[in-house]
Amino acid sequence: MTPRVLASRMSCFLAAVILVFSGVVGLAGPASEKAVYDILFVNGKILDGTGNPWSYGDVAVKDGRIAAVGKLRGEAQAAKTIDIKGKILAPGFIDIHTHAYDNVIREDVWTGTDEARFGAPNYVSQGVTTVVSNSCGYGPPDLKLQREVLVRKGTGPNVLLMIGHNAVRRAVMGADHRRPARPEEVEKMAALVRRAMEEGAAGMSSGLEYVPAIWSTKDEIVSLVRELVPFDGVYMAHERSSGLTPMWHVPSRDKPGPPTMIENIQELIEVSEEAGARVVASHIKARGADFWGASGILIRMINEARARGVDIWADAYPYTTSGSDGSAVLLPDWAVGRSPKENLEAVLRDPEKVKALETDIRAAINWRGGAENILVMDYPHSALIGKSLGELARSRGLSAVEMAVRLQLEGFPHRPGGARLRGFSLSEADIEAFYRQPWVATSSDGSIALPGDGPVHARFYGTFPRKIHRYAMERSVLSVENAVRSMTSLPAAICGLRDRGMVREGLRADLVVFDPSTIGDTATFFEPHQYAAGIEFVLVSGTFVVEAGRLTGKRPGTVLTRR
Repeated sequence: MTPRVLASRMSCFLAAVILVFSGVVGLAGPASEKAVYDILFVNGKILDGTGNPWSYGDVAVKDGRIAAVGKLRGEAQAAKTIDIKGKILAPGFIDIHTHAYDNVIREDVWTGTDEARFGAPNYVSQGVTTVVSNSCGYGPPDLKLQREVLVRKGTGPNVLLMIGHNAVRRAVMGADHRRPARPEEVEKMAALVRRAMEEGAAGMSSGLEYVPAIWSTKDEIVSLVRELVPFDGVYMAHERSSGLTPMWHVPSRDKPGPPTMIENIQELIEVSEEAGARVVASHIKARGADFWGASGILIRMINEARARGVDIWADAYPYTTSGSDGSAVLLPDWAVGRSPKENLEAVLRDPEKVKALETDIRAAINWRGGAENILVMDYPHSALIGKSLGELARSRGLSAVEMAVRLQLEGFPHRPGGARLRGFSLSEADIEAFYRQPWVATSSDGSIALPGDGPVHARFYGTFPRKIHRYAMERSVLSVENAVRSMTSLPAAICGLRDRGMVREGLRADLVVFDPSTIGDTATFFEPHQYAAGIEFVLVSGTFVVEAGRLTGKRPGTVLTRR
């Protein structure tokens, strides 16, 4: 070995010794300073939101963001360390279709104890950290005031606002809306949509089964949806019909024929193709006993469209009953009017009207899922509550149509139908078929509720835990990993959210910790105001809205914008 080589090796050795003793290498000498975080979850099963299997590890939160993910225990310090052994840590859930803040169009919409609604306790208690509001075409035609109120008051979850097609159509056309819009009216609507997108809206929603959108044309919708494209906005469409007929269809008064749910999906596909936009079939369903099983047709149509490049998605809620099913009226409006019992008695004295009445009641029973799937929820005679229309009819030796008439004649005289009924108009098989599709996100189609409110749909309180418990863990319709994906990274991608929906370093700390052994919905249709079980911690931008299973009442949510 030459003197020069020996000197070089000695120099390297001395440099290494210096590094070791200075603590740079860490083999000896003083330990390096430990990282300091705000919150550190340790020993959890981490589901990252992508559908990947869980992995054991720790998650650190700092300044409202996910600061580190991995094996951090022993290498990090935090102001609060929480051991979540046996629990699952996932991204906060994103509800892609709600009516949570649709009616926030003035400062005093909720005051006093009602102001707690801004915190959306029934949502954050499910693990929901972001909601999309102004769905089904609802909300104000100008989002500025709505956004300002939400920012001032604060919200529990983050909020994405849609601009509602029904709202802008009504603003432009007023009461003269029972017709296709004129070109100049479409341009005025487009200007309102464009302004909303410039101000940060996530996209446009529609309620094509509702007034005044019933009379809109596909061309009108395409023209408005084109306004979303420069902003990478999304169009979320409530269908023109969810079965063989729309909800407003009365056989004795309206012509037979489309639109059906099949025509609705075809129109949505064409809107996406012609406008070049991302679209969502809101709360996709196959409604009515005569339409059960049609999920296969709808799924095939969407898969074929997606295969040729159409940017179409869907969302669905995990219940066999819809919102409008909760106040089902089997008698047509023309037969009950403002004095239901008296009007019905007059109709029954006219043989021709009786024939039309029977036709309409029979169709309504079918549309609500059949006589065995229509339950009495409230009635003057308590012995009938909880029984189905079919069961009551058999007990009296009547047909289901005749029993529906008796409910009005013997029930609440001033209530249309005589009773509060709930129909279960959807098929479990169709729901499972939709949930198997990787392009179907989870949604509640609910709104904000507080214990003590009147009757609401159980989905207001139980949607997300129910899907995980019932459809993933119990029925194995999809894996827990994919159930979580359907409520995290999938809706984030659909809505264009790049800093939420996954457990990744640098993303916002919207997180949920749940116990897989206890998670589930507890709300029922007779007792709906019950918070879900198994949700232990929920963070919105690093702030606890649920801590150790208890609501904190905090409102750290942000009104998110696409700008």
